[in-house]
Amino acid sequence: MSRFSQHRLSNGLTVVVELMSHVPSVACGFLVRTGARDDPADQAGVSHFLEHMCFKGTETRTWRDINITFDEMGAHYNAYTSKDRTFYFGWVRAKDFDRQMDLLADMMRPRLPVEEFDMEKKVVLEEIAMSDDDLTSNAYEFLYETACAGSSLAWPVLGYDRTIRDLKRDQMHAYFQRRYSPNNLILIVAGNIDPAHVIETAERLCGAWQPNDLGPGRTTPTIRSGHATRTIERFHQQAVLLAFPAADARHPLDESAEAVAAILGGENSRFYWNIVQKGLSTRAGVFREEYHDFGIMTLYALCEPQNAEKVLDAMRREARLLTEGGAELKEVNRVKNLRRTSLATESEAPFYRLGQIADDVDYLGRPRSADEQLAAVNEVSAESIAACLAEFPITGEGLLASVGPRAWPG
Repeated sequence: MSRFSQHRLSNGLTVVVELMSHVPSVACGFLVRTGARDDPADQAGVSHFLEHMCFKGTETRTWRDINITFDEMGAHYNAYTSKDRTFYFGWVRAKDFDRQMDLLADMMRPRLPVEEFDMEKKVVLEEIAMSDDDLTSNAYEFLYETACAGSSLAWPVLGYDRTIRDLKRDQMHAYFQRRYSPNNLILIVAGNIDPAHVIETAERLCGAWQPNDLGPGRTTPTIRSGHATRTIERFHQQAVLLAFPAADARHPLDESAEAVAAILGGENSRFYWNIVQKGLSTRAGVFREEYHDFGIMTLYALCEPQNAEKVLDAMRREARLLTEGGAELKEVNRVKNLRRTSLATESEAPFYRLGQIADDVDYLGRPRSADEQLAAVNEVSAESIAACLAEFPITGEGLLASVGPRAWPG
């Protein structure tokens, strides 16, 4: 018998439940398939701002009521907005499922009160200002602006100072009505709960929501090559980033791409021992970000401005050595064991299973059990890593992005 139950309400809301009968708790969340890449260009940041506003009151609750109710249940709760999704979730004792579900469903129909809108706008603008004071954030946003130019993935999750200042409450409401349509939402539940009860509760609380046209579809960017520089004199370090196309979340080599990033730039990685420990950089690594239609692999380092050339050479050298010499067996086993441990420990807690299921359902169209996820990790080998590097090479020109006090490369 499958641990998963899937159901679609007549209005399009998808419900996915994983029964975990051995635990005394339940986690649930609404995944909204909308994020920064769905923001209109002149409203960049509206998805993230709207996430804030969903905590600011509904037709039946004030913002105080929302916070107090979460606290009365002792809930572990939060929300986040990314490039392609917004997720609202909480984790409570099994006996509090109905109460938490009622609260989260209510939040999916916010009132967007004008007075709270104007107040929260100041909070978001402060977040943007704080991000602007951080070199790493500047470098990350500049990378996407350059790599994904011409695509909605180019603008930051927080938006820009100008777009948030100009945003009107009615514009947000129109965006909400379009994108928070039930046919664009997924209710995910994991824990000790009867799936039939979850579906019955979803029908009662969400069944009257009306589906809508979601608006324009997403465009898939093509990563450009070359170099781009943003000079910011107030920083003391230089951020050096080198980006390449990578496997998307649905690609058969997804786990092998993760292994590439871990071997090259994870814990005890080649970057750590051959760049950081040799004094070329204070921080260096590799991160891969994947979406349903797009992936990007980025090699990065923070260094003294005068060391930028040396750091870039070192990053390219390590990428070339891994590609030409292949991954060592001990490296493959190390990163696989780290991944196995992460999956195994997270699979024991409904709160963390919620995130795993969200990724699978959003990107793959179905949930995977912990055993299925571990099986995918077990398939990773030196050969699959080599195949990944052959299909998605990291030894070409790539896109070099440089941010810091030095106008390099010129």
